[in-house]
Amino acid sequence: MVVDATGKSIGVGSHVRYTGTGSAGEVLDVKEDDEGTWAQVDTTKLWYNSEFLELINQHEYERIRRRGRHRKDIDKVEKAVSLKKQLEDVDMSSELCDGGG
Repeated sequence: MVVDATGKSIGVGSHVRYTGTGSAGEVLDVKEDDEGTWAQVDTTKLWYNSEFLELINQHEYERIRRRGRHRKDIDKVEKAVSLKKQLEDVDMSSELCDGGG
């Protein structure tokens, strides 16, 4: 049986949070081997040792997912602002661009 860090049973379709990063996902598959018990999570398609997963409810899962999407939007805006600041210092005077001829 595959259980999370608190001893709760994890199965396909369960929602879990990876304690290392706080990211969340839905369990696609579970397995056991000589090294431990594992759950494959949909967001990364990676296998996580179940000792580092925490079972969460639907509401918590959706909250974490919204926060993740919001963070990605913030990252895009911050990247655009940074690029704009970098481009403000570019000298576009005619001395730099020679049309040839």
